[in-house]
Amino acid sequence: MGISLSSWRRQGRRLGIAVLFIVVGTGLWEFQERQHKDAYTWMGVPTWEAFHPTTMHRVLRNDGYLVGWSDVRVNPLWVSYQVEAVEDSSIGPRPNFQADWRTLWLVGTDSYAGSGYDRGLMAPNYAIAAVHGRSAQVDTFLMSNITPQQPELNRQLWQRLEEVVMDHFAPRFDRLQVITGPVFPERFMDNVFNRVGLAEVPEAFYKIIVAPHSEAPLALAFIMPQDVRGNEPLDDYLVTIDEIESRTGLNFFPELTTEVESVLEGELRLQGWALEDVSKRQGRF
Repeated sequence: MGISLSSWRRQGRRLGIAVLFIVVGTGLWEFQERQHKDAYTWMGVPTWEAFHPTTMHRVLRNDGYLVGWSDVRVNPLWVSYQVEAVEDSSIGPRPNFQADWRTLWLVGTDSYAGSGYDRGLMAPNYAIAAVHGRSAQVDTFLMSNITPQQPELNRQLWQRLEEVVMDHFAPRFDRLQVITGPVFPERFMDNVFNRVGLAEVPEAFYKIIVAPHSEAPLALAFIMPQDVRGNEPLDDYLVTIDEIESRTGLNFFPELTTEVESVLEGELRLQGWALEDVSKRQGRF
């Protein structure tokens, strides 16, 4: 029995509606993704310099920040967010840690217990909460934002740097772009079994801070090793962005022109930051 012309028309209309739904839905999704990338990144999402399993990652979108997640290292290779000065510094209570179902290997909230390492947040609790709100603060306690940090680093030197970003740098500029993450040994096999649960233990951590002025952006970059006392001057750990790229295999700000990139990423320029005023400042806690 053949299909009638009216039946074909009905099927055609249904197919057309389905195609339209997919096209419109995809367009809205891409628009939403672009909005989030524009809100949490500057000059492009970090990419890998050359394809390699240890630098390959997936971008996870959260409220307030983006994560470049590695299922090989079971770590965030980078976290990208933006901050600005805030008048009201009060934030909500500290949220509970929570597993992230989007990761290939599920990292439990208790997987660091007894390891001697802290659950180090890459997108910081206070800065994200103060700028982006409570929902974003809750997202910073996803285990995909966590990496093993020694207590002296996490609770002292690293925390001091995070405080300086909000208390000293943010008020000096309209907006700051921050990218932060772990640094691993050059040879993967030398560190492959150095893990807390499933998460590979980094040897250091980097933080890139950019004041994205339209014509002459400014940048500071740091690499801090795990084995610190915690009271060292912050400027002891200044590096260029090029050095971070060399040690991580990542390409930051891929949309920069060659001329701007050579200066911003290749030179160590401290003008405008007044880092000397806060380099030795102790933390709040």
